[in-house]
Amino acid sequence: MNLFALAGNERVKEQLSQQEKGRGLSHAYIISGPAGSGRHTLARLLGSAMLCTGQGEKPCGICVSCQKAAKGIHPDMTLISGSEPGKPIAVDQVRALRADAYIRPNEGERKVYLLEDADQMNPSAQNAMLKLLEEGPAYAVFLIIAGNAGGLLQTVRSRCEETALIPAGETEETDWERRKLAEKLAAALERASEPELLETAMALDAKRGREELSALLDLLEEELALRAARDGDRRRLMRAVELVRKLRGAAKLNVNGGQLSGWLCAGMFDAPR
Repeated sequence: MNLFALAGNERVKEQLSQQEKGRGLSHAYIISGPAGSGRHTLARLLGSAMLCTGQGEKPCGICVSCQKAAKGIHPDMTLISGSEPGKPIAVDQVRALRADAYIRPNEGERKVYLLEDADQMNPSAQNAMLKLLEEGPAYAVFLIIAGNAGGLLQTVRSRCEETALIPAGETEETDWERRKLAEKLAAALERASEPELLETAMALDAKRGREELSALLDLLEEELALRAARDGDRRRLMRAVELVRKLRGAAKLNVNGGQLSGWLCAGMFDAPR
């Protein structure tokens, strides 16, 4: 794929290129990352690639479809954002999107929808997307743009492929692994048994430095809080948040990841619930 316009994120570009050459691109992606990571750029590139009619790598940037997509005037590419600046996409907008999705494409073989700041949508709006993600027409594509994928319901996330971006210049592998580990730990803290949590927590190995541990625990607290605000086990999640806050203080001292993993399990299962 021609993803040169996206700065950095070489691993993501390689994965998407291999996917496009193999089984083909998915009908639904969650594209997440902080400001400056290029999530909007990638969404546009993926949408353009799916509408491109040129030869060779897609998007070619030359064909009429690519030119229209670049100018924001392609009739089969729709950007959906809140009705006013600062407002999230509302449930009525999602319902209108569902109705539009069943109208066949105007010019190409696909219809592409870019959902802006989708992690800010309330649960009702996100739930309205579920049936469309599950049973929508084969030609419909949904590119869900989010600052933090953790703000999306797990039911939505499970029906999409996730692509996490980082700003150009950051250490890609370290940041990628840290974010994925924070999500995995949060899921274990929410649902896992003690042996399962211990196995997951062992990823906090002794080789991680204090700065890496602190950064990971910051992401973990954020992920836990987002899960608690949604539809998770609020009591258990808030208990985990309190524990992580205590461990962040310990991480700033001469404490390694192995010790922290033990404290994490003990704190969740030894104290009264």
